[in-house]
Amino acid sequence: MTTTWTSIDHDPPQRVTTRVVRARYAPTDFITLLWRELPLMIVVFLLVLGLGFAAALAMKKTYTATSSLFVRLGQEYVYQPRTGDAGAGAVPDMNQVIQSEAEILQSGELRDRVIRRLGLPFVFPELAKQYAAAAPGARPVVLAKARESMGKNLGVETAPGNSIIRLSYKDEKPDTAVRVLNVLLEEYMVYRRGLLIEPDDTVLQRQRGLFETRLTEADQAYQDFLTANGIGDFAAEKAALFQVQSQVETQRYAAEAQLQDRTARLASIQSQLAATAPEVGLYRDASTTATDKLAALKLERENLLGRYKPDAQPVKDIEAQLAQLQAAVDAGRTNSPGASRTGLNPIFQTLQSTRNDLAAEVAALQQQARAYREQATQVNQRLQELAKLEPEFIALSRDRDVLQSSVRDFTVREQQDEASRQIAGESNDNIRVVQRAVVSPTGKSLRRPVLMLALLFAGFTALCAGLIRMFLRPGLHTPESAALTLELPVLATAGVKY
Repeated sequence: MTTTWTSIDHDPPQRVTTRVVRARYAPTDFITLLWRELPLMIVVFLLVLGLGFAAALAMKKTYTATSSLFVRLGQEYVYQPRTGDAGAGAVPDMNQVIQSEAEILQSGELRDRVIRRLGLPFVFPELAKQYAAAAPGARPVVLAKARESMGKNLGVETAPGNSIIRLSYKDEKPDTAVRVLNVLLEEYMVYRRGLLIEPDDTVLQRQRGLFETRLTEADQAYQDFLTANGIGDFAAEKAALFQVQSQVETQRYAAEAQLQDRTARLASIQSQLAATAPEVGLYRDASTTATDKLAALKLERENLLGRYKPDAQPVKDIEAQLAQLQAAVDAGRTNSPGASRTGLNPIFQTLQSTRNDLAAEVAALQQQARAYREQATQVNQRLQELAKLEPEFIALSRDRDVLQSSVRDFTVREQQDEASRQIAGESNDNIRVVQRAVVSPTGKSLRRPVLMLALLFAGFTALCAGLIRMFLRPGLHTPESAALTLELPVLATAGVKY
């Protein structure tokens, strides 16, 4: 409050001075002045308190149904990459799993499922009446209100390091609270299964189909390549050619070594054959006429010695003949060639036969060596052709093998995912209901807290009303306020009736 004071100076010239002073109060002034505003404060207090009592009496008693879930790490939280093995088997922290399950429990879709299953009239009768009376365009708004109201009545509590999720639902009817919470648990089991587990493997099937198509094209290109180049099995043919090449080279080297040996032997035989006579004497008879005549003369001398004396003339004649014949034999004048026979030389014939055999063998070895060289040339040419074709073959084989591996991997992954979906679709082993919904036998109401708040708010409002009325009154109502405001001592006061 401000007060305007006007002072007049009597000294000429006359001057009027105006000063605005703000009212000041002593601590004791508040009690005195508020006491003056007591009727207004009582009226405000009773009015606000009455409204609070009315609001408290209008509040109904609610019953709370409670339940709890035990959550463990499940297969649906294990990371399985679509391709490859990078990061396979990674799992989130248990607190993350608990928070994920809590978010699912608080999802609007789950509440919509519960409302659709139980019906809006059972859960929220008043909203059901609004829904029936609303226009078709306004009905989604009523359903949104119902979903929001269920969210307010639903409580989900978790604690760090604890695998238990506590659920609660409040309603004016105990059977409604129990029914809603039990249906919520049932729908949660179904909803989380469809949310965390992929409903089908169309992605894997589609990807596998693409790889199968590419594999068919790669197989066709691979077969066309083999057919165009006259190859049955590239690796087998190449290995066989290397083996044939080794054998042909070995046989060629052996044939050339034999050819050199036979050629050397043939040259030796031909030189021996040139030095060998084609004919030789087969046998020859020796002449014994002189020796036979000498023996006969000796025999005749012995006969004569038996009839004559040694100096007889017949004996001397025989001895003279013997001496002459013996001298002729000793001198070799009586030797004469006997009968002899000549024929083909067997050594010559053997050498000639050996030469013919060696010549034939040399000719055969020469032909064989030429055949081996031709075979080696053909094998080498084929190997060179395969060497030129090998890069293209390797590329086709690599693409084909990679696609086959991809098709196999996607098929295995598809089967594994199908098995995982079937297993997870039949059970929720990692989620256990520790306690189904049970309701508190005694309902709870906010009447008492509301009454206490209404009482406090009524007193505060009445106090504020008194203070506002006190500050808005004009003038200075107490000597202490006047002394503080005017900064002048108050010497006397007069009673004033208000």
